[in-house]
Amino acid sequence: MSISAFALQTNFNVKNAMASSTLTDLIKVRKESIRESLSDFENEEHRLEYVLRINGVTYINDSKAVNVNSAHYALDSVESSTVWIVGGLDKGNDYEQLLPLVNEKVKAIICLGDDHDKIIETFGNVVDMMIISSNVREAVKIGYKLTESGDTVLLSPACASYDMYENYEDRGKQFKEAVRQL
Repeated sequence: MSISAFALQTNFNVKNAMASSTLTDLIKVRKESIRESLSDFENEEHRLEYVLRINGVTYINDSKAVNVNSAHYALDSVESSTVWIVGGLDKGNDYEQLLPLVNEKVKAIICLGDDHDKIIETFGNVVDMMIISSNVREAVKIGYKLTESGDTVLLSPACASYDMYENYEDRGKQFKEAVRQL
């Protein structure tokens, strides 16, 4: 099966699909069943979830990314210049491991939540534009103003949501609603 036939095309999803198909082949699952599963698999809500494309800008909801590792995979999967919405309740995060990806892909950072000092300290010398937002709705509006056709607005907070939201699902739903209201 060609990788281009996979339903989910991000780097880590392709690797996951290849690993799972190898394992299912070893336990003698029919190849046609494997192909069918990989070609119509649907992504989990709030995990690299495509929301909309508005004026050529793609909006992605990755609210489930509540740690640095998840945010790493999200940033790695985005192919275009990115406005990154990050922050929330920091649980002792080490953001430095994201520096290469941020340097390569992120044109602006919009900080959410009270724990934004460490984000600003880590990325302040890498990203020219860093803005503090009071909530995800405001962050979406700011992202809209900072982007141009071909860019991506990525909500991938790398932090818990409990400082401002009931949970990551609430944060993700509010993000999607804000995008739909643009």
